[in-house]
Amino acid sequence: MRIVASARSGFAARARLLALPLLLAPVVLSACASKDDMDLANYVDNTEPADVLYNQALANLNAGRISEASKKFDAIDRQHPYSEYARKALIMSAFSNYRQGRYEEAINSGQRYVQLYPTSDDAAYAQYIVGLSYFRQIRDVTQDQRESRRAIEVMDNLIQRWPDSPYVDDAQTKVRFARDQLAGKEMQIGRYYLERREYLAAIKRFRYVVETYSNTRHIEEALARLVEAYLAVGISSEAQAAAAVLGHNYPDSQWYKDSYTLLQSGGLEPRENSGSWLSRVSGTLTGKKS
Repeated sequence: MRIVASARSGFAARARLLALPLLLAPVVLSACASKDDMDLANYVDNTEPADVLYNQALANLNAGRISEASKKFDAIDRQHPYSEYARKALIMSAFSNYRQGRYEEAINSGQRYVQLYPTSDDAAYAQYIVGLSYFRQIRDVTQDQRESRRAIEVMDNLIQRWPDSPYVDDAQTKVRFARDQLAGKEMQIGRYYLERREYLAAIKRFRYVVETYSNTRHIEEALARLVEAYLAVGISSEAQAAAAVLGHNYPDSQWYKDSYTLLQSGGLEPRENSGSWLSRVSGTLTGKKS
C-alpha cells in the first residue's frame, strides 16, 4: 500500500511539473509580445464598421461638432481604406477641415480625392474645396501673393475640366478677385519704383498690368502711371499713346483727366501711336471695371 501510495504521489508531483510550463506559457508569451502585436490587438478591438463610423461622423457634423466629425471621417480612411465609405469620408474630411479653417489639411484631402477618383461625381466639388482653401488664405497686396496664384490655377482647372459643374460661376468670380490681387501687387511695386524715381522699373510693372490684367480695376491707374513715368524719362510719344488709350476706354475717369492735365502742362495732348505696344492692347480693354 505504501508502494502504491508512493507511486501515486510521485505521479501527481510529475504531473504538476509537466503542467507548470503550460501554466507559465501565457505569462512568458505575454512578456515576449511585441509592440506591433499589442497595437494590432488594440486596432482590432477598436475597429468599428464603416457605416457606423460614417453615420456617427454625419451626426457630429449636423450637430456642429465638426472636429469630432473630422476624426470619424479620418478613422474610416484608416480602418476601411478600400471601401465606398472611405471614398465618401475623404471628400467629407476635406469639407470638415475647410470648415474648421484647417486649409492645408483640406487641400491635401481634396487633392488626394481628385487623384484617386477623378471621374467621380464629387471630383469637381473636391477641386472646388481645394480652390476655396487657397482663396481663403489670400493676403493683402503688400504681402506675397502665392495663394492668389494657386487659387487661380486650381479654379481655372475646375472650369476647364468640369465646365458644367455648379461651382463654375463662383470659381470664375474667385479667379477675377485673385487676378485683381496679382494686379494690385504689381501696382504696389510699380508705385514704389516710381516714388524712388526708378522709372524704367516702374514702367515694366505698369506695362505688365496693362498687358496681363487688362480686365481688373487697376487698369486705369496703370495707364495713368505710364503717362507719368514715360514723361519722366522723356518718351513723350509713349506717354501720349498711354493717355490716348486711357481716354478712349475711360473718358470719364479721373485718372484720364489727371493724365490730360499732365500732358497739357508740357504742351502735349493724347495721341495714338500705331507703332507703340499700347496700340496692340487698346482693343482688348473693355472700357469698364470688372
